[in-house]
Amino acid sequence: MGSLMAELEAREAAAQARAEALRARIAALTEELAVEEELCSRLGITRQTVLEILGGRDDRGSGVVEEAEVGRGGVEQDGDAAVRAALRVDGPIARAALGKAPAAVRVGVGAVTVPAWQAGVTEAVLPVAYRDVLEVLADAGQGLRTKQIAAALGLGGEHRSVEGLRLKLKRLVRRGWLAEPSVGLFVRRTHPAESA
Repeated sequence: MGSLMAELEAREAAAQARAEALRARIAALTEELAVEEELCSRLGITRQTVLEILGGRDDRGSGVVEEAEVGRGGVEQDGDAAVRAALRVDGPIARAALGKAPAAVRVGVGAVTVPAWQAGVTEAVLPVAYRDVLEVLADAGQGLRTKQIAAALGLGGEHRSVEGLRLKLKRLVRRGWLAEPSVGLFVRRTHPAESA
């Protein structure tokens, strides 16, 4: 009887060890999955943004992609080279975007800035990441905390992501796009023109 009990205990201990090893693998795979899902999300947003940009047209009515496909010296470029050329800081997309920005918010080509809110300036002058934040707050219809906004944007709960977002939120508050009625609670600022 003693050897049977010892054998059962040994088997139970081995099964518990295998279960712990599987739990550790599951935790590691879950972490890897979260990283890959975040990467997929960022790449999907980037792809969508590039498609939106490339679908735009410049002031003369010609497509920026068509313009970018024929590079300097009239040499035709492949698709990837055309995308890189169109997205250059001095490329047709940057020139077209600067031409459409109100004079009060124009900045040097290549500078990513958040202009101060002023009457007549729309969210379109903001970088995409900042417009996304404003959209999340508009959809919520109430004040949100940084972690809630990060979750809505699909940024995850990593400290680095949340703190980066917090900096953006504080910048939007300083520039008049958002209000912070209490510490850490962010709401869209209602400007007199909007409430009329």
